[in-house]
Amino acid sequence: MTGPVIALFCMITFIFLLIGGIIGWIWKEHVVYSAPNLGFVHPEMFDANGNVIPDEILAVRFENDYDYDEEDDDNN
Repeated sequence: MTGPVIALFCMITFIFLLIGGIIGWIWKEHVVYSAPNLGFVHPEMFDANGNVIPDEILAVRFENDYDYDEEDDDNN
């Protein structure tokens, strides 16, 4: 009894995963092609009326420069 139940559960799980992947792919294509000039725009780039802000937007990149050398440790 447990063998067929496990097989049925695996098939149902695979079918739902497949359907979810197809629906997700179709939704992504809809979103990408519904606004071809904008591409992927973050919500921070819109003003209060929903229009894209024409000003330059500053992008900041923080890089962590971790130095794990034990020779530089001052706790000797």
